[in-house]
Amino acid sequence: MTGAPDAAGVSHRPDRGQFADNIVFFARALRRAGMRIGPGAIADAIEAAGAIGIGSRPEFYAALQCTLVKRHEDQPLFDEAFRLFWRKRDLVRKMIALLSPVAPARVRDDRRRRAGEARLSEALLSGRDDTRQAREEEQIEIDARFTASGRELFRKADFAQMTAAEIAEARRAMSSLLLPFDRVKTRRFRPSHRPARIDPRATMRDAMRLGGEFIQPRFREPRLRHPPLVVLADISGSMTQYTRVFLHFLHALTEERHRVETFLFGTRLTNVTRQMRNRDPDEALDECVAAVKDWSGGTRIGETLHEFNRRWSRRVLGQGAIVLLMTDGLERDDTVQLEIELDRLHRSCRRLIWLNPLLRFEGFEARARGVRAMLPHVDEFRTVHNLESVEELVKSLSGERRRDADPRRFLDPWRAALRPAT
Repeated sequence: MTGAPDAAGVSHRPDRGQFADNIVFFARALRRAGMRIGPGAIADAIEAAGAIGIGSRPEFYAALQCTLVKRHEDQPLFDEAFRLFWRKRDLVRKMIALLSPVAPARVRDDRRRRAGEARLSEALLSGRDDTRQAREEEQIEIDARFTASGRELFRKADFAQMTAAEIAEARRAMSSLLLPFDRVKTRRFRPSHRPARIDPRATMRDAMRLGGEFIQPRFREPRLRHPPLVVLADISGSMTQYTRVFLHFLHALTEERHRVETFLFGTRLTNVTRQMRNRDPDEALDECVAAVKDWSGGTRIGETLHEFNRRWSRRVLGQGAIVLLMTDGLERDDTVQLEIELDRLHRSCRRLIWLNPLLRFEGFEARARGVRAMLPHVDEFRTVHNLESVEELVKSLSGERRRDADPRRFLDPWRAALRPAT
């Protein structure tokens, strides 16, 4: 933008070409950050900004907001992008300070950054890569991440050992995973062209339109829909890293399926289903952290399962629900209540899948009391510590079961050891 800027940082008489280029670059940054913006919206934004004359910053904001924001959930993302892009001349210095490895103390102490700020910073700076590369000296860099072997190593990398950039890439990979195809038959029917079952009502209605002179049979078939999916995720100190990454997979699953209920538990149970329905994944995770009072604290699996069975089981475990229980099974309290409540949960659902990151160790044995109490009451015992394990979980939800997920393979040695000698 050229011309004499005012106190708000907006020029009164901008150059038409450069001004339009700035709006186009701003709209492309929003598109890279996740907003749905087409060429028509960008043209409308340029025309609206030129019509009002951008005399003040609020008017300029209103012109871009009315033409570029099409969904209510995109409003926070647009506000943050407008604040970062259309600011004063120290934009470059602040953006470099924001993305530098050693952040200032103020940025480092701010644990709850605004939703989408990292994605917006990356989107705003990515458009300048071509110009910057033309000026810099040509360099040759070899990155094996996207090769066959590099991709395989990345799929098997542990979430707890990943860097911040690798975790961000893992979250993007989770959002692009093929969702489970686990539709089941219901008692309701829908019209069908296949001669499987005659629909008497539809046949008679069609015959009445022709006066009963010609009767053509109509057919129907059972409706298919996804069964309810209920997730109970542990957020104690030993599970925080895995649960935080797994919530991004649940967010992508919640966007595609209507009946996904998410609960987080540590020392208490918290229902975060409403927070997970936010379209922006970063904002949804921030709302989940704000709703939970005991994040990264202790864990009481037995008490939280008792609260779930008493308050929520009849609401969310109907119609053949599948339960994903994500915890390490390290119960601090007595395991008697844990065994009783888990048995009740197992009887209330169609399948109970236990996701335990400790299973990633090759020498894992069911030595903990909580683990031995939980194993007899689960249908599958799986790990969830990397992308490969999440892909295996998707296959299992789609109906492809494997013998290595049978919990009895860990339970039988202990039963043999406890069996009295004859």
